[in-house]
Amino acid sequence: MKDKSEFVDMKLEEELQLVDGNKVDWKGRSALKFKYGGMKAAFLMLVTFGLENLATFSLAVNSVPYFNGVMHYELEDAANMLTNYMGVSYILAILVAVVADTWLGRYKSVLFSGFFEFLGLALLTIQAHYPRFKPHSCNIHDPTAHCDKPEGGQKAFLFLGLYLLAFGSAGTKAALPSHGADQFDETDPKESKKMSTFFNTLLLAVCVGGSVSLTFIVWIQIHKGWDWGFGIGTIAIFLGTIIFAAGLPLYRLQVATGTSVLLEIIQVYVAAIRNRNLPLPEDPTELYEIEQDKEAVAEEIEFLPHRDIFRFLDRAAINSKPDIQIEKSQAPSISPWKLCRVTQVENAKIILSMVPIFCCTIIMTLCLAQLQTFSIMQGYTMDTSFTKHFNIPPASLPIIPIMFLIIIVPLYDRVFVPVVRKFTGVPTGVTHLQRIGVGLVLASISMAVASIVEVKRKRVANDNNMLDAFPVLQPLPISTFWLSFQYFIFGIADMFTYIGLLQFFYSEAPKGLKSTSTCFLWTSMALGYFLSTIVVKCINGATKHSKSGGWLVGNNINRNHLNLFYLFLSIVSLINFFVYLFVSKRYKYRPQGPKVSADANSKG
Repeated sequence: MKDKSEFVDMKLEEELQLVDGNKVDWKGRSALKFKYGGMKAAFLMLVTFGLENLATFSLAVNSVPYFNGVMHYELEDAANMLTNYMGVSYILAILVAVVADTWLGRYKSVLFSGFFEFLGLALLTIQAHYPRFKPHSCNIHDPTAHCDKPEGGQKAFLFLGLYLLAFGSAGTKAALPSHGADQFDETDPKESKKMSTFFNTLLLAVCVGGSVSLTFIVWIQIHKGWDWGFGIGTIAIFLGTIIFAAGLPLYRLQVATGTSVLLEIIQVYVAAIRNRNLPLPEDPTELYEIEQDKEAVAEEIEFLPHRDIFRFLDRAAINSKPDIQIEKSQAPSISPWKLCRVTQVENAKIILSMVPIFCCTIIMTLCLAQLQTFSIMQGYTMDTSFTKHFNIPPASLPIIPIMFLIIIVPLYDRVFVPVVRKFTGVPTGVTHLQRIGVGLVLASISMAVASIVEVKRKRVANDNNMLDAFPVLQPLPISTFWLSFQYFIFGIADMFTYIGLLQFFYSEAPKGLKSTSTCFLWTSMALGYFLSTIVVKCINGATKHSKSGGWLVGNNINRNHLNLFYLFLSIVSLINFFVYLFVSKRYKYRPQGPKVSADANSKG
């Protein structure tokens, strides 16, 4: 009798939309919407993400001076070390996301990632504190000095700590945003709006954590020592992981599928190649798909309608033996590398159709990498005084767009989106693709402004006979706040493009690829950072016969041609924007699969 009453209760809850059918609570039961998830649970993830950014954001903008001034790497090598670290951090997110979606689950993935971040920062703290783990002090800007770089154990210590931190940060980026989105039912119109608010607030959490990191942590690193800066970051990661773990009784948990949708997509391509000589049927109903019966409903099998795009992939769903009728009971015995379901093929089409959008966002991170490397080094040559008794560290300059974002993000979510929604009918105000496009054009403008500012900075250095001045010790008579223009514009671009990409990939991705889909953003950023390393080396190689020996060669940024490099990036970004316009207009949105219910089947 008890089992029967429980069954009736669950059925009633589903009809009243009280249960998020795709999620469970921490005890494995269907998650009740009024009890689990929602903004109260998502808030803990926002706090965790804010603390994670507090710990790591300063490393992303201020590590070049550490690699250059403390570890004695050349400026070009120090910049490439940062972009390589950032690239690895983002590219590893794909690996963690697949593990989270398939086997481990997002909650456990975040916990393990927090541990690795804590361990990596702890190692960097130890190295920065104890002299025997780092090279002897030396003025890298003194041409007569012979500064030693880390060798042997010192080098191993540095890269072990750095890449443990990169691995942990990758896991947090991969699983935390998706786990936060899991606290909402995207099929429920009310919760769908709250999910949009969550993604916007996620940027706000990044900004708040980043603002503390760019001011307090950077000030600590410069005035109290790098060991103190890394140490405070270590404590922040520890607190963030504890807060996240404590929220388990409040979360809606996405059950790991146990099968990799990514592998299923690979199977589609293999099957399509194997069946490449088979003729495509004119009627798509002739393609292979299992029946939408009660058993399929019980197993929560996803069904997607056929779309008339990328028809070459449809060959994966062609039965190579048409004379033999395939029953559902026989389906498991069929090799998935020879025959795939229509839904499986449609998932492959969805991912393939997102690739051009993905590729168009790589250039934006290429631009971001320069603001985190060369622009910081520009700041060290300029007058950093804010008042008579206070100097702002150049690495803290991104605080300007971040403070603006802290103000504008709530206004965007609470004012702009509701007003525009009334005219467009789009829950998020504008479409995700429109939001991404705005950010891409702003990135091009930011690089153009950066080029103009660099021309002015070099003119001041030349007019004052300070082309060979030592950074920090002999600042140029031009305020470092001139750099705030490029940071400000790029900060607005961030709000539009990166959050738009997160929402776009999460909403468009197949059900089993939600974590992996949000990692498309991180992978795009990873490729942008790696591309930055390649572009810097190529630019230097192509311009090595110039008077300076290369646009970006050496430690003296006053003798380089950074203005031309920025102008080059602005032009490339503008071309990229027009390519994006062409691609986005031809994008076909993900179809909504039919909802298969037991009642519908019983009536049919």
